[in-house]
Amino acid sequence: MAAELLSFSRPRDPAQLAAFISLRVLQPERQFWRRGLAAALAFRSDRGDLAVPYEYRTVDGFALGVWIARQRSAHARGGLSRERVGQMEELGMIWSHAEVAFAEGLSAARGWAAEHGHLLAPADGTWEGYAVGVWLKNQRAAARQDKSGWGEDGEAAGGLSAARRRALEDIDPSWCPSWSVAWQRCFHLARLHVQSGQVLPENSGQLVVQGEDLGQWASRQRRQWDSLKVAQQWLLEETLGLGPLCEGEQGVMAPRRTRAQVWAANMAAARQYREREGQLEVPHRHVEKVGGDEQALGVFIANSRSRRTRLAPERVAELTALGMRWG
Repeated sequence: MAAELLSFSRPRDPAQLAAFISLRVLQPERQFWRRGLAAALAFRSDRGDLAVPYEYRTVDGFALGVWIARQRSAHARGGLSRERVGQMEELGMIWSHAEVAFAEGLSAARGWAAEHGHLLAPADGTWEGYAVGVWLKNQRAAARQDKSGWGEDGEAAGGLSAARRRALEDIDPSWCPSWSVAWQRCFHLARLHVQSGQVLPENSGQLVVQGEDLGQWASRQRRQWDSLKVAQQWLLEETLGLGPLCEGEQGVMAPRRTRAQVWAANMAAARQYREREGQLEVPHRHVEKVGGDEQALGVFIANSRSRRTRLAPERVAELTALGMRWG
């Protein structure tokens, strides 16, 4: 029957030919599509995305990675119907290869953060075989390409888009610090230790977390206080209660400020900024000079906002009166 229909030397019944094509060509192709779609749905439900590795096969041997790549290629050349494009996009299909690479890295970053509590992985850090430390290092380099900040279109002036930056900040707001990642990682771990009600030691070997000697690190911060940025000093004082070495420890008088004094100094900076700018939307890296002192006002505002529920009511009211936006 098939040979007769496909023979060009014999007359063919159009109805029979159409039925043959539907049965032998279209229906198997539709079945293959449905099978791929079902496998993609199962992958999406299990993994949370459609970042399917090219070599990935389902338990029953279906080459889902190859199928996904073929749909991406078909879409690029306009060979995928609107209906199928819609079906794929409902599953979270990423058409761009660059977006696929970013999505894979972001997925690994989420896994690392879920395990370690932060996105401050060392350069050799991996998660399930993925070089997440190198990937994060590359994202930071892209974010720092242009120190001028953001463009008018809402994109980063460097090589990282605003959307990608937000995706990383949603996982860990401190993923791209102004200083070294190693410093921020130690600070993060020390802060968790202090917030748990424990005392932060200042001797080497007394407290090692995730491979970091936090006692040695804390001691080094006090010894090298003058080399730290103002924002780092503020974080150490306000969060960890650390300060520079005092007289008798290094021979130079350097009295530590109380929490009340630190708060008062930052509020003075906030009032000065509010009077000058007419609002309190302070850039995160902004340092306000008050008299002869510098206050990391941007860090203070951001931390106060994130810690609102733990601030004393009178301090919340004090900031609210200055025009603080809490949301």
